[in-house]
Amino acid sequence: MQSGLGVKAARVAIVVALFAIWEILSRTGIVNPRLLPSASDTLATLGDLLQRASVRKDLAVTATEVVTAFALAVPVGALIGFLIAENRYFAEVAKPLLFFAFSIPKSIFLPMFILVFGVGFSQKVGFGFFSTIFIVIMSTTTAVESVKVEHLTVARSYGATPMQTAFRVYLPSMLPVLLEALRISMIFNLTGVILAEMYASRDGIGHQIATWGENFQMKQLLAGVVMIAAIAIAFNELVRWVEARCSHWRT
Repeated sequence: MQSGLGVKAARVAIVVALFAIWEILSRTGIVNPRLLPSASDTLATLGDLLQRASVRKDLAVTATEVVTAFALAVPVGALIGFLIAENRYFAEVAKPLLFFAFSIPKSIFLPMFILVFGVGFSQKVGFGFFSTIFIVIMSTTTAVESVKVEHLTVARSYGATPMQTAFRVYLPSMLPVLLEALRISMIFNLTGVILAEMYASRDGIGHQIATWGENFQMKQLLAGVVMIAAIAIAFNELVRWVEARCSHWRT
């Protein structure tokens, strides 16, 4: 317990130290304050931005796009990954192709999404879906392959139905791996949606960040970066908390 508190205290100390270094670099002029506003000014700007209705609206737009893309990519990717893992021949054919597709930078396809879907909700959700689904497929395939064969053999020898096998054997064995995959998938998903908003969009927090950058509004730009980072970290820690509660299922 004490060691756990010590680790958390060390993490907090590192974050505080980074903000302190940031503040010193800006305040002392080591880095031009116009290029790197101080941490205190950035946090004050963040508080001001969150009070603006336009920024809250953009956050709501981005959240809707992220949740929609995630809600589509996870079940579709999980189903495809499960079917690949369950068919040995299909797995041998498809898995190398998936690795090839995963290695290609997804950003090069963004202009195609704009041409097909136009500039709007569908384009951003579609690109978020595209950025996410490959990691979901690969993670699900790995999760299915992690299920112990002896567990399946025992369940089937006792006459378990496919539905019972899915919920009593596959799901408990796969859940810890899938939760880890969800954390990684959300990073790809959020990155894809934000990138689509920055590249071509009329709304969303990514569009706002791109506008602040183009207009050299560094306080607002850094405040937007801190905002997105805080949201991503909060989701990551939430899934880690759930994962810790399910870690006993690994055995």
